[in-house]
Amino acid sequence: MNALFLAAEAETQNPLVPHLDELVIGLLAFAIVFGFLAKKLLPNINKVLDERREAIEGGIEKADAAKLEAESVLEQYKAQLAEARHEAARLRQEAQEQGAALILEMRAEGQRQREEIIAAGHTQIEADRKQAAQSLRQDVGKLATDLAGKLVGESLEDHARQSRTVDRFLADLEEKAGAAR
Repeated sequence: MNALFLAAEAETQNPLVPHLDELVIGLLAFAIVFGFLAKKLLPNINKVLDERREAIEGGIEKADAAKLEAESVLEQYKAQLAEARHEAARLRQEAQEQGAALILEMRAEGQRQREEIIAAGHTQIEADRKQAAQSLRQDVGKLATDLAGKLVGESLEDHARQSRTVDRFLADLEEKAGAAR
């Protein structure tokens, strides 16, 4: 009968619902494991999570500080770049002014040299003209004397007479040239 009783009892009990004593032992074991985990493991987990949160927050603060520093450095760089551009523009303007002054100076120097060359040329031309006039005067005087000597039939070798004759002849030519103008 016992076997029948067990068989009958087995048929009436649902296999999904545990026995009461198994349920009590399971709850007691769960409470012990839960209590052990809550006392030992949970503080370690919370500690690791807090450390991680602090590390993340510290990283964010460091990132914000680095971002602010980077922005500050960027502003300094922009200011230096603007200053460098301003300095370059100033140097370029100064170079243009110096170039213009140098061009004016070189033009003035060229003009001065040109005037010196022209003055030297005029002086040389005047000296050459005087020398040519003197040479021409001598040649004309010699020819006039020779011609006059042939016309008159006597020699006009006397130097004083020759000079007076030549001077008189040239004075007459200059008067005729002045009247023709």
